[in-house]
Amino acid sequence: MKDAVIVDVVRTPAGRGKPGGALSSVHPVDLAAGALNALLERNGLESRQIDDVLMGCVSQVADQSLNIGRQAVLAAGWDESVPATTIDRQCGSSQQAAHFAAQGVMAGAYDIVIAAGVESMSRVPLGSSAHGGSVSRGVAARYPDGLVNQGVSAELIAAKWGFSRDDLDDFSAESHRRAAAAASRGDFDSQLLAVQTDDGAVEADQTIRESTTVEGLAGLGPSFRTDELAARFPEIDWKITPGNSSPLTDAASAALIMSADRAAELGLTPRARFHSFAVVGDDPLYMLTGPIPATRRILERSRLSIDDLDAYEVNEAFASVPLAWMAELGGDAEKLNPWGGAIALGHAVGASGTRLLGTLVAYLEATGGRYGLQTMCEGGGMANATIVERL
Repeated sequence: MKDAVIVDVVRTPAGRGKPGGALSSVHPVDLAAGALNALLERNGLESRQIDDVLMGCVSQVADQSLNIGRQAVLAAGWDESVPATTIDRQCGSSQQAAHFAAQGVMAGAYDIVIAAGVESMSRVPLGSSAHGGSVSRGVAARYPDGLVNQGVSAELIAAKWGFSRDDLDDFSAESHRRAAAAASRGDFDSQLLAVQTDDGAVEADQTIRESTTVEGLAGLGPSFRTDELAARFPEIDWKITPGNSSPLTDAASAALIMSADRAAELGLTPRARFHSFAVVGDDPLYMLTGPIPATRRILERSRLSIDDLDAYEVNEAFASVPLAWMAELGGDAEKLNPWGGAIALGHAVGASGTRLLGTLVAYLEATGGRYGLQTMCEGGGMANATIVERL
């Protein structure tokens, strides 16, 4: 079986996902096209050499409809012979795209493939693809009390694991501190692409708040409490706020993946190889606990232990998610999202998977680490996990 290697990963800055955000004027197709073209330019490739483009995107309606992966290929000016498809595994969409890309290389179906992701949450609000939908009889019969949104799931996790409001806010402030320090050192510079807008170039993440403090976060009220939900879940004391949640974000990211043999033929230097994969389903009410069984499964498959890993990128959809992961898996808190996570760096849901992959590979290179884990909670109670090995 062929080795699937990561040659390059790029991303746009994170724009605030609301009207007036730094990237809100940029069509998501054009955001994604910019990331695709950057990979070709940085690595001296022509579009005809790309076997396929696998694009993650969650809300595939309006500006993100019509197979946005293919639309991005066309907008980038690529040869019309290059195919593309769009993948929805909720927040793990572009991580799943990377899995499919790497697995295709390992199986011999691809030589060179791009896994990418995009989400413009200012232009296509989260949940847009569910408008007008209804719950099927089968799902309603199985879950007669109904499922809940992810914010309530994050509250249920905080209650089950006994996290205090201070625990959540401490974690969130630390995420901003780590991300601000990494940005100041230039740790993200090799990944970041400037995006041209009508108001000028956007070159830095808009979501990092260096001045964030626990005291400042303490003044924010809960985001998801309603009287109906409070009556249904009396165990919740409602502590998930905008400050300990990931912000709505606009962004795109992309990874250049190929066989080790093809990289050698092209004179390109692989940065890491895909070592192991896992994907799991989990309780759809708690929804965001999937990274726990996903990590256990991938550690078993890889025959590695948590102590063998030099970093773990556990997506910070809400602070309670990585905190529960740490409580169950153990490990070293210094290795958990060492350059900050989505609470500071944003969570453009379709783009987050390949964004985390790029951060993980860059961190391993900067520190000399060998193995890194990436795992993400996903809507509906799922999670992907990936282990990469730095080369």
